[in-house]
Amino acid sequence: MKRQLGPKETEVVARLSYEGTTVITKEQLEKLFGESVLVRQIIYQLKKKCILKPIKRGVYYYSPLEAGPAGARINEFLIPPILFPKGNYYVGYSNMYNYYGFTDQIFQTVYILNTSRQSERLICGIPFKMIKVSPKRIYGTEKINITNSEIFVSDRERTLVDLIYFPDPIGGLNKAFDVLQEQALSSKTNIKQLVKYAASFPSVSTRKRIGFILDRAGISVKVLEPLAKSIANTSLVTLYGSKSRKGTISNKWKVIIDAS
Repeated sequence: MKRQLGPKETEVVARLSYEGTTVITKEQLEKLFGESVLVRQIIYQLKKKCILKPIKRGVYYYSPLEAGPAGARINEFLIPPILFPKGNYYVGYSNMYNYYGFTDQIFQTVYILNTSRQSERLICGIPFKMIKVSPKRIYGTEKINITNSEIFVSDRERTLVDLIYFPDPIGGLNKAFDVLQEQALSSKTNIKQLVKYAASFPSVSTRKRIGFILDRAGISVKVLEPLAKSIANTSLVTLYGSKSRKGTISNKWKVIIDAS
């Protein structure tokens, strides 16, 4: 079904398309087209026609007419810096598992770890899960540039730590351990950085599991020393997270090697 546009709507759409706009704010529209009341009416009409899609109050994704009635899909990485303009976040977990090639799976939900908000929202048709964490957990990040926007994401080594902490998206700890062992031996991975990140991670059980797997992969005692020190004088945990306490004990890493 063809979307009919009024004269002013046509002017707005033509201007946004000409400038290659992806994201636009209400304030920017007012600067371009003047009267606030008129702009509100135009926004209302263009939202109804799926040409403007709300990201948050006063901020919209522009979907050009040629995208069709359903509109174009926004790159999900463009949304987090709009939601968290102070930069107190990073995109992590499943999206980054795929980004670094740890899995071929394509995930629908975008995880944003941040220091201010715990919620779930559907934005431009994409499910976002915002997880509030301590500022101490916001480390091991880097910036990537997409369509002239800078986005904070977990770097390769931090993503491996997160993978062991949250392995559910790829099928659990067994598969996560396989990925960690493979990546620990890859030239793409800075193993000392990985150990440093792991030793600082607040979850002791995650530190132990990473240490055990890296040890099994043949990483040297010297490199693993900071991680080994970080779990000294702690109680036993099961390697695969089962409730059973049966299995061989690794005194070095304080884990019970339970059934996988």
